[in-house]
Amino acid sequence: MTHTFKAFRTTVLRSALLPAALVLLAAGQPPAQASAPRHGIQGDWLYLTVTRGDSRSSDTRGTLLLCDPPQGHAHAAEACAQLGAAGGDIDAVPAKGVMCPMIYAPVTAHARGEWKGRPVDYRRTFSNGCAMAARTGEVFALDT
Repeated sequence: MTHTFKAFRTTVLRSALLPAALVLLAAGQPPAQASAPRHGIQGDWLYLTVTRGDSRSSDTRGTLLLCDPPQGHAHAAEACAQLGAAGGDIDAVPAKGVMCPMIYAPVTAHARGEWKGRPVDYRRTFSNGCAMAARTGEVFALDT
């Protein structure tokens, strides 16, 4: 009789494992709407900030650049066009051939967001605003 009880218990446990495993697998899957952007912004976008001075400075300006359609700052259309030509890679934006003064007034440019569904996280400190503008085009032209 003990043998029959063990067989019964084993059968019950095995039959309960499959539904339990399916529940656990389903629990690990994200819901259907989780594939939509968490931030609620559609298309290509970057949150841009420019900080003047060292990292402890509080002189930070920022804006949200949207590119579908272009909006966010005074040069949004130009910035989106430059980013589009560069595939969303700020380092690939063609540098302007300008002469900048050799005055050290550091400026840190930071961009985070999405371009064509890929995350973007860019941060670079330039010796001054002219050097930043020459290297990044209209992307960080936050002042009008």
